[in-house]
Amino acid sequence: MKFPDLNFKSFKEQVDKTLQVKPMSTDQLENMLILMAVERIGRHEPEWTFAAARFYLQRLYRLSAEFRKSPGYGGFYQLIASLVQKGIYDSVLLEVYSREEIDFLEKIIEPEKDELFTYIGLLTMAERYLAKTQEGDFAELPQERFMIIAMTLMANEPKEKRMDFIREAYWALSNLYMTVATPTLSNAGKSYGQLSSCFIDTVDDDLRSIYDSNTDISTLSKNGGGIGVYLGKIRSRGSDIKGFKGISSGVIPWMKQLNNTAVSVDQLGQRQGAIAVYLDVWHKDIFAFLDAKLNNGDERQRTHDLFTGVCIPDVFMEQVEKRENWYLFDPHEVRKVMGFSLEDHFDEQEGSGSFREKYWACVNHPNLSREVVPAIEIFKSIMVSQLETGTPYMFYRDTVNRFNANHHKGMIYCSNLCTEITQNMSPTVLEEETVADGKIIISKKPGDFVVCNLSSISLAKTMMDDVLERVVNIQVRMLDNVIDLNQIPVLQAQITNQNYRGIGLGTFGWHHLLALKGIKWESEEAVEYCDSLYEEIAYLTIKASQHLAREKGAYPYFQESDWATGEYFRKRAYVSEKWVSLREEVKQDGIRNGYLMAVAPNSSTSILAGSTASIDPIFRLEYSEEKKDYRIPVTAPDLSPDTTWYYKTAYNIEQHWSIKQNARRQKHIDQSISFNFYVKNNIKAKSLLELHFDAWKSGLKTTYYIRSTSGQELEECESCHS
Repeated sequence: MKFPDLNFKSFKEQVDKTLQVKPMSTDQLENMLILMAVERIGRHEPEWTFAAARFYLQRLYRLSAEFRKSPGYGGFYQLIASLVQKGIYDSVLLEVYSREEIDFLEKIIEPEKDELFTYIGLLTMAERYLAKTQEGDFAELPQERFMIIAMTLMANEPKEKRMDFIREAYWALSNLYMTVATPTLSNAGKSYGQLSSCFIDTVDDDLRSIYDSNTDISTLSKNGGGIGVYLGKIRSRGSDIKGFKGISSGVIPWMKQLNNTAVSVDQLGQRQGAIAVYLDVWHKDIFAFLDAKLNNGDERQRTHDLFTGVCIPDVFMEQVEKRENWYLFDPHEVRKVMGFSLEDHFDEQEGSGSFREKYWACVNHPNLSREVVPAIEIFKSIMVSQLETGTPYMFYRDTVNRFNANHHKGMIYCSNLCTEITQNMSPTVLEEETVADGKIIISKKPGDFVVCNLSSISLAKTMMDDVLERVVNIQVRMLDNVIDLNQIPVLQAQITNQNYRGIGLGTFGWHHLLALKGIKWESEEAVEYCDSLYEEIAYLTIKASQHLAREKGAYPYFQESDWATGEYFRKRAYVSEKWVSLREEVKQDGIRNGYLMAVAPNSSTSILAGSTASIDPIFRLEYSEEKKDYRIPVTAPDLSPDTTWYYKTAYNIEQHWSIKQNARRQKHIDQSISFNFYVKNNIKAKSLLELHFDAWKSGLKTTYYIRSTSGQELEECESCHS
């Protein structure tokens, strides 16, 4: 990459002047060159980020040479053998691949692809993802990390096709056309960690289930997973236990336990665990739940380190809109008196269905206790918490379940830590615990413990280079292979992963793409383009999974699913000739993955790939990434006099336009989308309420953070960055 517009003459003069004053070591000189280039990064000369990256790259090559014994790339087989011997790489790499194959793959590696990185992207890659020795020395280089990922994900492919698949996966990764999720990016090929992004557990209303869930959650958190937890089955405060009235302490004490788990069991020593808990808006503990992250009040009732989400049925939103009453129940009492679990139902059609029938039956039952509150008061508490803490997330349960392609096999109670995953859930139940031959034998009925396997397309690079179909085809294969390669330490999650073979193909760089195409965010053109683009992504993703099913077989629960019956296509009004043809092909061949698409936050990996995060607008035209001892200037990608006009910043965008876009996008995404609201700190309650109503009425399944200008920087789960 050349830099014809940068003033290198001035840069060189400054370097020469500095060196005349004080001689420097190689390390000092490298640092000086990097910092001098970094200081010049700004909206008027954003290309200095690539110059800084080039200087840093030379330093990275030198540092890795201390382990490799030669600078730069070369000796790929020796690198693998050395890192296997040190216990950093998994020995399977040498068991599956021959010396000849590894030497062949070394020739495919393109060192010049390192020049695609921005400075912050290369620094992120080096500090977070490249393999290092136990002493902290750099061993891998960026293109080798991409090649190791490709080799790992294609290890079980037929030997006669494997090299071609590896070449294709490396092509997609090295060109930054796509990124894999943080756990895959970091752990592929290594002897530790797992490859999936995050998980969702359902806690049963049983003491053993509560503690077993905590154990499972801590196990996954230790291995780098973010966790979503549904608490809606747990009895409320004041409920009876074994017939003794008023004994239960409700959900808050169990949230306190999870809060302690999040703090004490960190993610591979890199950051504390990340756990989101969800509760139904009809649960008697809802007010205490909504207050749990607030900075005032009784600290004994606070769980500051958890993230919260509220599960909302349509009928609640209707009651809020009409300013009518809402009724709160204890789920344990509902089961005991009514003979059913309210959370196990949803409205099959808009405005009617089994949830509201069951809900009003509870309201009208004379023997069922309840609390009556104005519905708007609950929503006020939701908004107060959102403006102070960014949460709770919103989970529109009826919309989610109406569009669940696998409703024949279960229910979706909540989403995950980043609100993009919606898959069937159920609690794991202890059936029997016996002693035999001096051993304790535990028998459990495994529930659906959701697993998220994520990766994302870089929209700007992929669309501008016109390689979308090629990228999606290899990406779906890579994601599907994660399912079989992963050894998840919680067995019910392993079983669920195999039964549904769920993946989450997502995107990032939406604002980047709009800027390159000269499309304003707040325009019908952007809305229409969003609709057509995501329809095309959906079509290619479904087709790729159908081709995999023809090759490897459909997922076990395919029969009677919406994929099998064709309902998936009818619900989305896919009636064009190509869609009808694909519907028939899916009926005939099946589909490999029961869940296919999900748009994650991917803020870390979008930085690595030099683009904008997820489907979000940019935060600022230029900002600084805070490091321990210094700041790194970062500008909007491909910033120029032409693109500047199309980079309107998040807090200056009318959020209803973002909802319009996302409504079109959501139609084509079978799961959900990490969708943030950006609001000013002086927003009126009425305006925020209108945004929520617009989102619900527009058919959004979930919303993520309320990002307020007065709020602190909101921390996200890196596991879901894909």
